Amino acid sequence: MGLRVAVVGGGPAGSSAAETLAKAGIETYLFERKLDNAKPCGGAIPLCMVGEFELPPEIVDRRVRKMKMISPSNIEVDINLDREDEYIGMCRREILDGFMRNRAAELGANLINGTVYKLDIPQTDSEPYTLHYADHSDGSTSGVMKTLKVDLVVGADGANSRIAKAIDAGDYNYAIAFQERIRLPEGRMNYYEDLAEMYVGNDVSPDFYAWVFPKYDHVAVGTGTMKVNKAIIKDLQKGIRTRAARKLEGGKIIKVEAHPIPEHPRPRRVVGRVALVGDAAGTVTKSSGEGIYFAAKSARMCAETIVETSNNGQRIPTESDLKQYLKQWDKKYGMTYLVLDLLQRVFYQTDATREAFVEMCADRDVQRLTFDSYLYKTVVPANPLIQMKITAKTLGSLLRGNALAP
Repeated sequence: MGLRVAVVGGGPAGSSAAETLAKAGIETYLFERKLDNAKPCGGAIPLCMVGEFELPPEIVDRRVRKMKMISPSNIEVDINLDREDEYIGMCRREILDGFMRNRAAELGANLINGTVYKLDIPQTDSEPYTLHYADHSDGSTSGVMKTLKVDLVVGADGANSRIAKAIDAGDYNYAIAFQERIRLPEGRMNYYEDLAEMYVGNDVSPDFYAWVFPKYDHVAVGTGTMKVNKAIIKDLQKGIRTRAARKLEGGKIIKVEAHPIPEHPRPRRVVGRVALVGDAAGTVTKSSGEGIYFAAKSARMCAETIVETSNNGQRIPTESDLKQYLKQWDKKYGMTYLVLDLLQRVFYQTDATREAFVEMCADRDVQRLTFDSYLYKTVVPANPLIQMKITAKTLGSLLRGNALAP
């Protein structure tokens, strides 16, 4: 019998893993508890994801080529992409996730509409893992209890991962994201045709930013903060609605959403023959709070490691085999996470540092470096002279705002 793999979670991470495994001919089971799930999410994806994951044009609601960074004192800095073929994609998660999940199924993954409640850990390396799940294919919310035995498990079931708990992967700090989908009166969406806004300030988030992102027929308006501040999340949401009130005038709230966002990787991302990917592993970046691309990419890298080390499903990979994916991941993206962590520590401390951050964003070299890093997912080395200029400008902005001490 060939290799059997269960992928728990049918978002971009789980679907990417299942697609890669199914393409290699490995018997793959993809679990998703809600096939119509609309995960609360800003929904921004970088340009490289569109090409790398072969996403069709209809997946992208809006092609954002303009950004407004708005400081605590409401100073606005316009950031424009000057290359015609570049954009930030804005998606609704129910559309993006559904497409990627269905494609995995079409390529051979066994899609199960089910909720995994328990994972039995085997006593020896030769025994299978047993998943206990409720099958919702009959349309009921309670479902029919079933079991499935597999050789490997990929946990892609989000920040509250049951798979992570089953393998004692450890906890991590997390942030809370709160978002309202607001449908604007006819004509008002024109302002957000290809524009997204990011607001900073203690009134909208003490440690993050707030956003207005355009979607197909509405805008996503939200904020995020660390869990220690979750009691004030609705006050922070009121803050972003107040700051953007003039542009949102007459809008109608059509959906309210909230979800946790991991703030750093779990202590253990591979245990035995179980690997965590995406939010379950903690791949969301600091500063930008971006998770979609990194979730899908981590899952694909994990699945490629399984394919390679199993000789296309002919042998069962070991824990050591699976950890190769983590080594590759940390080597490729470790610096990106360090840089974004540093940016958050420096610039999201006080309103003075946030003012300095927005001022710095007005520089064209800073904008180009930032967009290159975001759109193509590389920490792009700058020309030494440009790097010196950016460093000097950063220090100058902090000094002018009396913000250097923090």
